Amino acid sequence: MNTPSLDQASPDALRAALLASFRDAWEADERLFGLLASDAAYLRVADPLRHPLVFYLGHTATFYVNKLVLARLLPERLDPHLEAAFAVGVDEMSWDDLDGPAADWPAPADVWAYRRRVRAAVEHVIATTPLPATLTWDHPAWAIPMAVEHERIHLETSSVLIRQLPLDLVRPSPDWAPCRDHAGPAPVNALVPIPGGRVTLGRPHGAPGRYGWDNEYGHRDVVVPPFEADRFLTSNADFRAFVADGGYRDRALWTDEGWAWRSFAEAEHPRFWRAPEGPDGAAWRLRTLAEEIPMPWAWPVEVNQLEAAAYCAWRARRTGRPARLPTEAEWHALLAVAGLPDDDVFTGESGNIALARETSPCPVDRHAHGPLGLADVVGNVWQHTETPIDGFEGFRVHPLYDDFSTPTFDGRHNLLLGGSWIATGNEATRTARYAFRRHFYQHAGFRVIVSPEAVEHPVNTYESDEAVAQYCDFHYGPERLGVPSFPRRCAELAREAAGDRPLRKVLDLGCAVGRAAFELARFADHVDAIDFSARFIKVAHELQGDGVVRYLVPEEGELTRPAEARLADLGLADVSDRVTFRQGDAHNLKPHLTGYDLVLAANLIDRLHAPAHFLAHIAERVVPGGLLVLLSPYTWLEEFTPKANWLGGKRVDGRDVTTLEGLREALEGSGRFRAVGAPRDVPFVIRETPRKHQHTLSQMTVWERLPG
Repeated sequence: MNTPSLDQASPDALRAALLASFRDAWEADERLFGLLASDAAYLRVADPLRHPLVFYLGHTATFYVNKLVLARLLPERLDPHLEAAFAVGVDEMSWDDLDGPAADWPAPADVWAYRRRVRAAVEHVIATTPLPATLTWDHPAWAIPMAVEHERIHLETSSVLIRQLPLDLVRPSPDWAPCRDHAGPAPVNALVPIPGGRVTLGRPHGAPGRYGWDNEYGHRDVVVPPFEADRFLTSNADFRAFVADGGYRDRALWTDEGWAWRSFAEAEHPRFWRAPEGPDGAAWRLRTLAEEIPMPWAWPVEVNQLEAAAYCAWRARRTGRPARLPTEAEWHALLAVAGLPDDDVFTGESGNIALARETSPCPVDRHAHGPLGLADVVGNVWQHTETPIDGFEGFRVHPLYDDFSTPTFDGRHNLLLGGSWIATGNEATRTARYAFRRHFYQHAGFRVIVSPEAVEHPVNTYESDEAVAQYCDFHYGPERLGVPSFPRRCAELAREAAGDRPLRKVLDLGCAVGRAAFELARFADHVDAIDFSARFIKVAHELQGDGVVRYLVPEEGELTRPAEARLADLGLADVSDRVTFRQGDAHNLKPHLTGYDLVLAANLIDRLHAPAHFLAHIAERVVPGGLLVLLSPYTWLEEFTPKANWLGGKRVDGRDVTTLEGLREALEGSGRFRAVGAPRDVPFVIRETPRKHQHTLSQMTVWERLPG
């Protein structure tokens, strides 16, 4: 069954649709676990980077309880111990980051008993919860299809783990028998031209329809240049040539990440292939869910993304043409010319998808569509892409599952598109976006495309580095406690201090993540912005290039929420090209950084190792009549500045010396600057949590560069 419409004629119709969808997903999952032959199968770790299967039997059930309690549709938990033990799955950071010591898992019989209790509770919630006719994601009952679709995801991932169990731990079932068309030869693949064009990705918030995960909402417009694509997915026969040619041992074909994985895994062929054995060299075989069958050379090969990319590199070497995996937008361009039924849900009419045709892959030429004869644009196996997942413009998380997508916005999780034979529900929709780490195995293969267009991977990651995220919020977040944005205020006060002076060139030292530099560009012809931290400069470059930065704001303890800043929303998009960001050291500026009408150093001097050295040489950077604008709260700390180098805030020869006195001595005493106006305090607020803020006063002083 596919995901139902959540826009029904009446509340009762919606209730019936939710109940049918829940039962379908629940029962399909339990039929899958019926393949396990014994308790040993439940407790066996099929993949060292995953939990044993008993975890996933319990995980999908506890997810219903945990989300329904969070949505306040279920008054209390059924078994707090199990609901904690089975709450969090595995998305390890790397192929060699194992899960640690084995857990003491409950007996499978106890988990099955728990599932019976959960089923009764969920059906009661569906039967008694007041529902509208149209369910939207801001309604508490959104938790119901959320949990259903979560179970459908694990129908796939659990089946991949079962496929890795020893054969003596599984028992074949007619419900899961593989396609029996596996003896024929593979078709000869050929390239077909794809016209490309404008592609709009995403779906609108608030539009009635079917369930969607948070990463599907929003939009992105992409212009796709024309390209060529293989008519068929890469078959086992196609991939055999790569294996036979030593592709798994040829370092030049692999990325650094791919070669590290291949070496760790000692891979010599795809995981589900069984190599010829014995003195007679018995033929290759393929492991399906519960059987080994003679190698179906016409079926799509199933590999991880790293293997797929290595094959493309091998293909490019052999043909002399630029072969690679498609991007997300290019897959949608393929979809546009495939001639598939014009619906948002793919069914058996579309191909081998949604358990509507087979319970395994089938030959790659069986399901072709449209005038180009493109086969398996959807279904059969998922298709690896070049595209790391991120959020579209307008992305926001759902409060009931705020960590579904954002942990994957890291450049390490690539999109799988098109669905597989076992993709049901939301997975079988046009807008579905699922991503896994590149070394993970799913029921996934790939299609090769040929295009001269280089693929870039700008990823809208959520900055989780605590210090960087805090500065993102300090610079670009909302006003806190009635205090205006400090970087913006610094730029405004610098402009005010400059008066009628022309600002052709401005230098922002200690620019951090760049807000003051962008604000200065409103008034200046050009701004050079320097910071010692490459992490801060990276954020500023992302903003300048993409117009947006996303970051995680702390809430309570380990809880965070995503936030984003857009230059366009701040009125800075049109001036951002006037700024040049560089990593650099304020103590040792490059010779060409000179001739400035104004230098801003906000909250910098009390973080320098040698502030007096900085002040002694900054005059070389400022034109006569130009200004040096300093702001500092004078919070001297020995972790940044040796006490001997403090400008003030200390006793010297029995006398208290303030930093303002130290500044006057260093700048006016040099004969190269004079103070302009009186010092003034500029407040700023740094948010730590919703209930904790740092409120600080930074003293602003202005110094005019004297002639000579």
